Amino acid sequence: MSRSNEEWSLAVASKVASVLAEPAPAPAVAPTDLAPFIDHTLLKPDATVADVDKLCDEAIEYKFKSCCINGANVAQVARRLKESPVAVCAVIGFPLGASATSVKAFETTQCVQDGATEIDMVINVGALRSKNYALVHSDIAACATQTRAAGAKLKVILETVFLTEEEIIAGSYIAAEAQADFVKTCTGFQGGGASTRHVQLMKQAVAYKGGAVLVKASAGIRSLEKCVEMIQAGADRIGTSSGVAIMEGKKVAEGSY
Repeated sequence: MSRSNEEWSLAVASKVASVLAEPAPAPAVAPTDLAPFIDHTLLKPDATVADVDKLCDEAIEYKFKSCCINGANVAQVARRLKESPVAVCAVIGFPLGASATSVKAFETTQCVQDGATEIDMVINVGALRSKNYALVHSDIAACATQTRAAGAKLKVILETVFLTEEEIIAGSYIAAEAQADFVKTCTGFQGGGASTRHVQLMKQAVAYKGGAVLVKASAGIRSLEKCVEMIQAGADRIGTSSGVAIMEGKKVAEGSY
């Protein structure tokens, strides 16, 4: 969709006003099985080959939805998970989101070629906060073009720790218009973490798509209770490096993701 920034500003203002006028949604029913919600995550820069293999083996054992890893690890994970139903999820533009659009599009293409079936991209946060909505849209759409051509899913990370409620709604709406499959809270690398309020706002902002755009909560989700809380707030997917602890009912005291 080609819109001028002025047209985007009007559309965003209307969406913000309508979402903020809505009552908070009723809590969703807590699931009996959390594993299908979890993207089992390892994004540490010092992760070894053995660490990545362990992540894959845990994902297979606990039946997690995906393994979420850095682009350099995609081929390894795709090989390890080849005979399993666990998806391969790669992050791009990570963690700052400040790469050029062409670079994000290239990263997306490379990760898909290496075997990724899901892509988690970070938006241009500064552009969103500057109200350069046309750039935010084209940035996301460039990646969505690549994922849709490959039959992969695109999740758009807003980095909500930096955003006002109005900006969270704006980013979610623009991502939905750019044909993203998910909107996602945070990278977990900038401090803070997901909140139920932010998840609710994101869910409301994309509700007009009739369920075609989902919500992923990530960052700071390190216990079963927190995981359930996010799902009840409207999250359809959970990003966490504490998947095993969550499944075993334990709480992890350290870490941000």
